[in-house]
Amino acid sequence: MSEPPSYTDAVTAQPLNLPVFQFLRDKRIILASGSPRRRQLLNQIGIAKLDVIKSGFAEDLDKSQMSVYEYVQETASRKALAVYKQEIEAEVEPALIIAADTIVLSKNQIVEKPKSPIDHFRMLQSLRDDDFPHRVFTAVACIAPLEEPVYPGYALQTHIEETQVFFAKDVSDEFLSAYVASAEGKDAAGGYQIQGKGALLVDKIVGDYSNVVGLPLKATLQLMEKTLFPEESELEDA
Repeated sequence: MSEPPSYTDAVTAQPLNLPVFQFLRDKRIILASGSPRRRQLLNQIGIAKLDVIKSGFAEDLDKSQMSVYEYVQETASRKALAVYKQEIEAEVEPALIIAADTIVLSKNQIVEKPKSPIDHFRMLQSLRDDDFPHRVFTAVACIAPLEEPVYPGYALQTHIEETQVFFAKDVSDEFLSAYVASAEGKDAAGGYQIQGKGALLVDKIVGDYSNVVGLPLKATLQLMEKTLFPEESELEDA
């Protein structure tokens, strides 16, 4: 019988005592995103030592030629690959690269970041007045270099998470105007940040909250394990 669990003197910022975190201790981890929200989420689960390198991928894929799933997955993968190719010959090789892409879908249309305050206001009105929830998709891509010289030299795994978000119907136009004026959501797909004042727009969600913020934490941890320990993942899937 294994020893019962006990509390330790570790501070909450430390990662859980799991094989994936033990493996990554003192290794180089890159977040291929300039999003402070994604960095904060990874910090939340104890990954504090991160190199943040924004991907140079132009994010110019033709949405009309791809499904929503294909678009968000391909964008996240290309973000990760762009940073991998840039950093693989660095003095300190990365052990893991994490990239992500988040989109909002409403009325079967991808909702971009607002282009202006007026566009922002109308975007929020549309999300509020829609009879159906809008959906937030985040694709996560993880890349780890392979020790064996096997083409293409790296392991790449992806995952897509979906969360439904229901806006509160009783939010007034006056409130929407005040939220737009706060500028909190001007750089966010869908025009709001659920982890901030934007929480006041939301009635409920179905799915992963951290996905709406920008990175589904549980799925990301599982993807890290699948990328770094593929043999164990294959055994679990068998």
